[in-house]
Amino acid sequence: MKLFGLQKMTLLDFPGKVACTVFTGGCDLRCPFCHNFQLATGKSDPVMDEGEFFDFLSKRRGLMDGVAVTGGEPCLNRDLPDFLKRVKSLGFLTKLDTNGLHPDLLKKILDAGLADYVAMDVKNSPEKYALTCGVDRVDMDKIAESISLIKSSAPDYEFRTTVTSQLHDVSDIRRIGEMIEGASRYFIQPFADRDTVPFGGFSAPDRKTLGDFAAAAAPFAYQVGVRGVD
Repeated sequence: MKLFGLQKMTLLDFPGKVACTVFTGGCDLRCPFCHNFQLATGKSDPVMDEGEFFDFLSKRRGLMDGVAVTGGEPCLNRDLPDFLKRVKSLGFLTKLDTNGLHPDLLKKILDAGLADYVAMDVKNSPEKYALTCGVDRVDMDKIAESISLIKSSAPDYEFRTTVTSQLHDVSDIRRIGEMIEGASRYFIQPFADRDTVPFGGFSAPDRKTLGDFAAAAAPFAYQVGVRGVD
């Protein structure tokens, strides 16, 4: 599996763990506010192969707890289970980020015990899902299947939504809550503009609106929080 980025140490990407983060290339969505759009479109070049990464990782035993795998969409890589298995064979925990469109591979990973933590982006209410993802259509049955798999089979997990003033309102967050009802954790993340975002015109909701969003989601998950607010 080719890797398109490596953050050698993070205290944020894998909750409660000291980890590194690896980035895969390619995504089946085109979210207009994506921070990693170059990775999503496949226009970036790989920065290393597996051999280089595992040389790095073998020298970090005893210094880090785990490896977070993000993208792009990692589940586009059919050799992802083998990659995760090799990471775990070195004694590291694994965290997987996913958009939920590949429940078949996700099930294979969870059934094999290859993901210790799963974070799934739930983009918006079903009515706005495709618009938010920048595509004509999203298979919501696959989204629902992945949500169910994660709730029933992941050792630890979270659902999360990056929210913008332009695409999200309180009713959307309530609908997302209904989709993930009974979840352990749900986090709302306000959009933060960067040079890598492909389209302009997006902004984060204000603090009051973020609080309203959290209140709308609170009945549906055991823990609801807002991330990225000072």
